[in-house]
Amino acid sequence: MLIAIDVGNTNIVFALFEGATPRGQWRAETRIGRTADEYAVWLHQLMNLAGLDMGAINQCIISSVVPQSIFHLRNLSRRHFNTEPFIVDADNIPGVEVRLPKPSEAGADRLVNAVGAHIKYKGPLIVVDSGTATTFDIIGADGGFEGGIIAPGVNLSVQALHNAAARLPRIAIERPDQIIGTDTVSAMQSGVFWGYIGLIEGLVARIKNHYGKSMTTIATGGIASLFDGATDAIDHFDPDLTIRGLVEIHNRIRRKD
Repeated sequence: MLIAIDVGNTNIVFALFEGATPRGQWRAETRIGRTADEYAVWLHQLMNLAGLDMGAINQCIISSVVPQSIFHLRNLSRRHFNTEPFIVDADNIPGVEVRLPKPSEAGADRLVNAVGAHIKYKGPLIVVDSGTATTFDIIGADGGFEGGIIAPGVNLSVQALHNAAARLPRIAIERPDQIIGTDTVSAMQSGVFWGYIGLIEGLVARIKNHYGKSMTTIATGGIASLFDGATDAIDHFDPDLTIRGLVEIHNRIRRKD
């Protein structure tokens, strides 16, 4: 079985596949100090609950935007899966041309998203990934990575409001009942939610105007579902896009070998 590991700044996702069939997916907080053995105990317990055997894992692929996490995850794969993991970076993804002056600056997560989007959707694409940062990535019709935009994530904005303003509380991120808030919390929720809708709509429109061609917009990431149905700027919500990209990269590596 293959385990695909996607390490973000906030969360880390472990997804298990038997061939093309998904068998399980688990999420944890990203903590760079967590050791290989701690990951193994946590994963072993969750797999047992799902009736799965960790000993059946014999392939591993890792994408990480947190370089400090790779050491422990590589050890996890070597010690507990008995396999050398494939670590994704800008220089080793088959079939993806990175059209940047410095290709090494393209984050692994953004390139994995490019692969996951291109194998499912046609034409030029905009991938909006809502996580610690909100990224807008441009994928050419041939699957090439053409650049993008990076903005602060919605959780960072909420945290900044709470930290910088003494009278503003920490709030839950949710869609408010109406646009105009009638108290502090509802006013903040409206500003955060509809402010990010405005960010998405404005940047998607500007990207399309600059690109000059019809484009399809896909939203993914930890909080993308929050905006589902709130804007016509998003054509598809796809929570499995990154993991799909990792599995496809693994398949390409196997075919190449």
